[in-house]
Amino acid sequence: MKLKRFLLRYYPPGIILEYEKGGYLRTKSIDLLDLTPETNPDELVVEIRQSEPLITESRAEQVKHLVLRLQQKQGQQNHHRFCFFKELKAHILPLTNVAFDKSGSRFITGSYDRTCRVWDTASGTELHMLEGHRNVVYAIAFNNPYGDKIATGSFDKTCKLWCAETGKCFHTFRGHMAEIVCLAFNPQSTLVATGSMDTTAKLWDVESGEEVATLTGHTAEVLSLCFNTVGNQLVTGSFDHTVAIWDVASGRRVHTLTGHTGEISNVQFNWDCSLIVTGSMDKTSKLWEAVSGKCVTTLVGHKEEVLDVCFDLSGQLIATASADGTARVFSAITHQCLVTLEGHDGEISKICFSPQGSRVLTASSDKTARLWDVQSGVCVQVLEGHTDEIFSCVFNYEGDTIITGSKDNTCRIWY
Repeated sequence: MKLKRFLLRYYPPGIILEYEKGGYLRTKSIDLLDLTPETNPDELVVEIRQSEPLITESRAEQVKHLVLRLQQKQGQQNHHRFCFFKELKAHILPLTNVAFDKSGSRFITGSYDRTCRVWDTASGTELHMLEGHRNVVYAIAFNNPYGDKIATGSFDKTCKLWCAETGKCFHTFRGHMAEIVCLAFNPQSTLVATGSMDTTAKLWDVESGEEVATLTGHTAEVLSLCFNTVGNQLVTGSFDHTVAIWDVASGRRVHTLTGHTGEISNVQFNWDCSLIVTGSMDKTSKLWEAVSGKCVTTLVGHKEEVLDVCFDLSGQLIATASADGTARVFSAITHQCLVTLEGHDGEISKICFSPQGSRVLTASSDKTARLWDVQSGVCVQVLEGHTDEIFSCVFNYEGDTIITGSKDNTCRIWY
């Protein structure tokens, strides 16, 4: 094994090693999820060297320099104030979803008008219109971190794979018996997973366009799904009140997570693949061990349905959004509720952390999105201007651009 070069990953903090083995170029990552500006870099380098044989004595100084760069980035906490940049009359009918590519230079919108559109973030100009679906385009994604392919899932029961550069359709995945409502690329970008109202999820081969596996076992719609960061497991959440963990290679169900008493609204793995968080219409979120499938804790406090739930990138914090108009931030370690985010006048349907983890962004039916300070729970900014409910809000990779999508048929870019 020969180390070729280092790559820096800011969010979450880590160092990627590119090395040669058996004539092939491979990568592995050293995750530094607990890194803070106060961490002693010399002690950390000693720890890294003990666990990673590729890091030899001669490379220690270089690794220390990378650690210092990561700490420097953490020290520049972005107390960025966002300004409204542009409104895009994106579609003639309501939008369903918005998503960024990894760099944030392009984003996509799905719509009831049966199209997906690709946009240039900096100018707000339309790059491509992806046409071909015969019904609502509901679920959309870039194959990040690559960003050269787009997947669209539709109420026409098909999923299409597109070239992000040209807008050409590579494949149409047919096989579901009902609407496709969620999808995801695996981290290697070799598979697409789709979830459907037909109670199944399916895995599709990106290269060949063939169906690889059908994941059966749920008794109601599969409403959300998520690959872990390694790509060896997929988690699905269903209206049957259960969550399933699947082994991707075999397509077998590893665990069924039971305990919720209402439909599952969202499911997500944390970065190190050890935990899964679920949100439910039963007004609670639950935290589960991925290996054992056991429920670690139930996060309570909301008075109405939990509509969205997510981890921050380091996997230390969990945010929940509810139909009661509030959001909450919990510690993934102590399970305590750290702050309650109050201020919206309507249900909150979407929530996400900034890449740095210092801010939470919420989208609400009150026609506003809000930006909150994670530590204090204070609302630091209200993003106003939409004339109907906002159902989608996303940060780009650097955390310095936001896109909001609304039922008013527009999306807004905020810098």
